[in-house]
Amino acid sequence: MTNIKVVIAEDDKQIAEIQKRFLERIEGFELVGIAHGLEEAEDLVDVLEPDLLLLDIQFPSGTGLDLLRKIRAENGHVDVILITAAKEVETLREALRGGVFDYILKPLVFERLQETLVHYREHLLKLQSMQSLAQSDVDTVLPRSGAAAMPEQKPGAEVRLPKGVDALTLDKVREVFSEPCGPLSAEQVGEQIGASRTTARRYLEFLVSNRELVAEVSYGSVGRPERRYQKGR
Repeated sequence: MTNIKVVIAEDDKQIAEIQKRFLERIEGFELVGIAHGLEEAEDLVDVLEPDLLLLDIQFPSGTGLDLLRKIRAENGHVDVILITAAKEVETLREALRGGVFDYILKPLVFERLQETLVHYREHLLKLQSMQSLAQSDVDTVLPRSGAAAMPEQKPGAEVRLPKGVDALTLDKVREVFSEPCGPLSAEQVGEQIGASRTTARRYLEFLVSNRELVAEVSYGSVGRPERRYQKGR
C-alpha cells in the first residue's frame, strides 16, 4: 500500500506544526499540504486529492463542518478526521452525519492520533482486500464493532472483550490499579505489566470505556500533553 496522502486544515499555525510533527512520526502517511483557512483547505482538497483531511472546526471565516458538508454535497471522496476543542454533543452528532472517520478532542495527544491513524490504515487495507461482503466483513469494518461504540456499561460489568484485548493482560492492568496510586501514564503502566506503551494504552482505553478508570490530559515537564489514568472517584 502506498503512503496515505494527508492535508491538515488548522488555523492556529503552532497547532498545525504540532500535527505536522506528529504525522511525520507515523509510518505510512505523507503530508501533502497545510491550510490555515477554509478556502485554502478546499483548494488543497480539490487540487491535491488527499486520502485524508485532518480538519479543525473553528475558523475565522466559518466552521470545518461547513467545509465537510460542502465536500459531501459535491461527492468528495476524502476521508475526514476532526481535531477540535468543540465538546458540544450536537457538534459530534453533526460530524457523524457528515461521515467523519473519527473525532479527536484537543489538546491533541500523539498516542491518540497514532492510534486512530493506524486504525484508519488498517481500515483501508481491509476494504482493499474484500471482493464481496458477508455480514462478518461488514461488522469488522464499521465503527460499531470497536470498543468505542459499545453501549455504556456499569463499572466493572462483564463485557465481551473486543479484538486485541485478552483477559490475562486485562487482569494485569487491573492489578496495577488495585492498590492506591496516583494517575499513571500508558508508558508507566506498560512498564509494570511488561508491555509496550501502545499495548498498555489499548487496555487502558478499554477500561475507560467500561468506566473502571477515568482519564485526564496533563502536561509533562516539556509541555507535551499526555493522558493519565486512575480509578474513578
